[in-house]
Amino acid sequence: MESPDADRGLVDYYRRRAIEYEAIYARPERQADLALLKKIIPERLSGKAVLEIACGTGYWTHEIAQAAKRVLATDVAEEPMRIAQAKSYPAGQVAFETADAYKLPETLGRFEAAFAGFWWSHVPRERIGEFLRSLHARLAPGSRVLLLDNLYVEGNSTALAGIDAAGNTYQMRLLGDGTRVRVLKNFVSEDELRGHLEGHAVDFRYEPLKYYWLAGYRVK
Repeated sequence: MESPDADRGLVDYYRRRAIEYEAIYARPERQADLALLKKIIPERLSGKAVLEIACGTGYWTHEIAQAAKRVLATDVAEEPMRIAQAKSYPAGQVAFETADAYKLPETLGRFEAAFAGFWWSHVPRERIGEFLRSLHARLAPGSRVLLLDNLYVEGNSTALAGIDAAGNTYQMRLLGDGTRVRVLKNFVSEDELRGHLEGHAVDFRYEPLKYYWLAGYRVK
């Protein structure tokens, strides 16, 4: 399923970056945060039928699958998802589907939980409502949603390199082949996130770590 025209540059970036994507998880200073996240995210999705948004190379798919009842991992870019599909998972518990997060089809079914890792920061501010409507249409009322993303850490995060009229911010990313790519990357505050979810969510919880934030809520 094709992504909207405005987002094709982002999709192309992740297609080209697929083979080097998980290097970010090897950074020594982030290991304490990641160890905690790899413990609590599967715990909170334990026993659930989980819809994963923007699964990429399957780093979090693998962790969630150890505890979930089943996982349907989706992404619009085939290249990183092929890496995800090649990983080892508990038998019969993980399936993959190419899908646009803004137009998740009814054929995916309904789920008890959802996870989106490092996706929110790539959603244009003007499309957040569109994404939430698409996601929540695939979830039963009361379903748990977990969102994981980056905090901006001065001196550690890639510097911002521009802002557009809608308030979206951008970074210049360097690929392994030396190509520089301008990528949308929004760093959201707790208050901003809470505001976007108002009317959609109950039991909202925001947990900032050193390099990441984790937010959870239940679908209203």
